[in-house]
Amino acid sequence: MLWLKSLHIVMVVSWFAGLFYLPRIFVNLAMETNPAAYDRLLLMARKLYRFVSPIMWLTVITGVWLWLAYWLPTGTWLWLKLALVAGLVGYNHVCGRLLKRFEARRNMKSHVWFRWFNEIPVIVLLLVVLLVVAKPF
Repeated sequence: MLWLKSLHIVMVVSWFAGLFYLPRIFVNLAMETNPAAYDRLLLMARKLYRFVSPIMWLTVITGVWLWLAYWLPTGTWLWLKLALVAGLVGYNHVCGRLLKRFEARRNMKSHVWFRWFNEIPVIVLLLVVLLVVAKPF
């Protein structure tokens, strides 16, 4: 079980690295006026999204596997954590849609909007860690 737990933690860390960095690339894309620099940032965003999406599913799979393996009575904290994770899966998909808009050169959002958007996974990570460690409910 410790191997599975370790693998899950590595997947979570990898997924969050992408969730932190991809919107940061979007901030730069929203500000970029040089076509060559824009294309380079777009290439980085595409590669990162293609890396992060399978990692997201590995995170979910290892998390469900852990849940089923322990099959312990769960409190409200776990259901709240699962709701936050579902929200992160949605956030990941929103990033994919935003990437498609950048690829089509149809982004209508400002770099300031993307700076705020970039903070969502930070807040969710804080809440999930607090729920998992403290198990307040």
